[in-house]
Amino acid sequence: MSVYKIIEIVGTSTKSWEDAAQVALTTSSKTLEDLRVAEVVKQDVTVENGKITSFRIRLNISFKYRDDV
Repeated sequence: MSVYKIIEIVGTSTKSWEDAAQVALTTSSKTLEDLRVAEVVKQDVTVENGKITSFRIRLNISFKYRDDV
């Protein structure tokens, strides 16, 4: 049997939502082990002077819970 923990993270990028998601997952994988699923919860952009300045993506990510720590 397995148990998974789900947390919410936000990634940002000046390129795209896909890049924002990759940034979020790459960064979180440095301290979280055994990432399983990432679910897009929300996408938005920041705007300055009528132009998009950054893409933001909110993800729910799950990882396997370890009780041996």
